[in-house]
Amino acid sequence: MNDEISPNYRPFDPVSILDYVKQRPEMSAVFRPDDELVADEVGDGNLNLVFKVWATADPERTVIIKQALPYLRLVGGDWPLPVERARIEAEALKIEYDLVPAHTPKVYFYDPEMYLFAMQNLNHHVIMRKGLSEGIKYPHFAEHIGLFLAKTLGMTSDLVLDYRTKKEMVKRFINPELCKITEDLVFTEPYRKTERNPYHIELEPQVLALQADETLRVEVAQMKEKFMTQAQALVHGDLHTGSIMINQQETYVIDPEFAFYGPMGFDLGAVIGNLLLNYAAHEVRTPDPDKRADFRAYLTGTIIDLWHVFTREFQRYVWDQVDPVNMPKGYQDNYMLRLLHDAAGLGACKMMRRVIGLAGVSDIRGIEDVHDRTVAASLALNIGQALIFERESLRTIEDLVEVATACEPVVPWPADKG
Repeated sequence: MNDEISPNYRPFDPVSILDYVKQRPEMSAVFRPDDELVADEVGDGNLNLVFKVWATADPERTVIIKQALPYLRLVGGDWPLPVERARIEAEALKIEYDLVPAHTPKVYFYDPEMYLFAMQNLNHHVIMRKGLSEGIKYPHFAEHIGLFLAKTLGMTSDLVLDYRTKKEMVKRFINPELCKITEDLVFTEPYRKTERNPYHIELEPQVLALQADETLRVEVAQMKEKFMTQAQALVHGDLHTGSIMINQQETYVIDPEFAFYGPMGFDLGAVIGNLLLNYAAHEVRTPDPDKRADFRAYLTGTIIDLWHVFTREFQRYVWDQVDPVNMPKGYQDNYMLRLLHDAAGLGACKMMRRVIGLAGVSDIRGIEDVHDRTVAASLALNIGQALIFERESLRTIEDLVEVATACEPVVPWPADKG
């Protein structure tokens, strides 16, 4: 990876981005020469500048410009980052679009001097995390994300690619700085005392007990080793419900700037773990017990369904194409079982990090009442611990859901909430 910044690089703002867009010939696919354009900076993530640009005469003609900053936006200049991560994200999106165009936004161009790319604006979709927190159900999500995971993971792996292509792909997606962020924030910092763990004081006894549990830290270390060493497939690397744009008919996966060659279970676990974080949040977000049970049944049913879609499509696009002599049925079955175990363990780490560590999820941290927030966080931590400890005993996705739904929060509800 080239860490030297182009001498022409400069961060844009909502004014300067307009002239830039007008000068790009690729934008003729969206805008007309006489269009009056307007832009807003709409980025609410932790890393980048994100501009929405549209024609005033027709707001449906619109584009998103995403530009990498040379530092972590969440923290500032004290945490430098390579701007070439924009190339990785743009190339990952192009690969995903080639494999699953129905669930990946189109990239119009990548600019290697400004470290930015332009892509389709999903202006009729919402961030899935926001919708789930409001109790909205998405009936096609399991089918869509199961297909996305099967094709993007299976078809970028050694199971499908020839030996040379796979190794060239691994080299192309070396992403050390962003992988280091994951290694630190997911697998290291939640399990030690650090100022970057911003949990509320009411949760501290549970957090301190978790950090003192050497048995747990052994399991987490095993998951960290897998993340760092197992180059199974091109993984999205940050596939949470904040990286999914959705409505009642469509699902799109965005933001693969953490993409690298890693364990398939990391993406699988991220989706499952984030659905379970939302499950934990509805412990207090939905006080009515019948409505809570109904929405949680949707969440757990979605986990079960997405896994079955994933295995069905993985069979179609991977196992049905391999040499059954080299990869007999017994090997295939064992491979899928190991993916389930990895998804449980890696998803558990993602859950616990989002409760304890930097950059938590709004599902839980967006709960206004401090005690309610702690109840949800407590439940999420217990689900994470149960999954990582019991992962190797799982035989089906239904087993995983059963383990998760058997958990209770350590912090009790106030007596008046029942």
